[in-house]
Amino acid sequence: MKLKVILVEPEYPINLGAIARVMKNFGVTDLILVNPKVSPNNKIARTFAVHAVDILENAKIHESLEEALNTVDLAIGTSGLAGGDYIPERAPISPEEFAKRLSIYDGEIGLVFGRESRGLDNEELKKLDFTVTIPTSEEYPIMNLSHAVAVILYEVFKQKLKNNPTEVKRRLRKSTRQEREMLVEFWAKFLDTLEYPKDLEKRRFYVLMFKRFLGRGFIYAKEVHSLYGPLRRAIKLLERCKNDIN
Repeated sequence: MKLKVILVEPEYPINLGAIARVMKNFGVTDLILVNPKVSPNNKIARTFAVHAVDILENAKIHESLEEALNTVDLAIGTSGLAGGDYIPERAPISPEEFAKRLSIYDGEIGLVFGRESRGLDNEELKKLDFTVTIPTSEEYPIMNLSHAVAVILYEVFKQKLKNNPTEVKRRLRKSTRQEREMLVEFWAKFLDTLEYPKDLEKRRFYVLMFKRFLGRGFIYAKEVHSLYGPLRRAIKLLERCKNDIN
């Protein structure tokens, strides 16, 4: 399955840049713009894309929705309003249900989003295979375009991880005993350098509590390693201060 994000007449550069960024967050690289009102080369859009400028640079531009739909096998519309005038014969599904269906499809899929000002009109929705609607508060049901893209891509990515536990393990490896023990040693040395608490028995108790805290937290390797550096730095600074005083 290959997912493409199709934006119909995007109007605001901030949204365009934010969408490129969130696409990269969730591993989607194909962006199609239909008759855009803002250029993917827009300076503001590129600024808000941050490290996803390449998605803007590689975006494909089409003059009509029909042209864009010719590049995919299945087209899914998005709408902030369900039922009523919005094609009642095609009851919309939730992003979660959409993601589950998507996981068993093998073709190229276009996820179509409408304009910031008025979304997709009825005629455009009729050209699509079905509609996804994000459940929101009735008080203010219409989401910002970039936020809507983020919610749906998140659900797709979450389902992808469920279907590929190897990927989860690769990205979120649990820490080993040796990695945790090293962190405990850094913590013990940090307390010794601080000479806190003064009572050595109490200090050993603090170290033991820290070790149990790490064990109960099922801490990931990346989290353990992120603490090595700050503790090393703190120990060096404290030792330097001690030497200066002496």
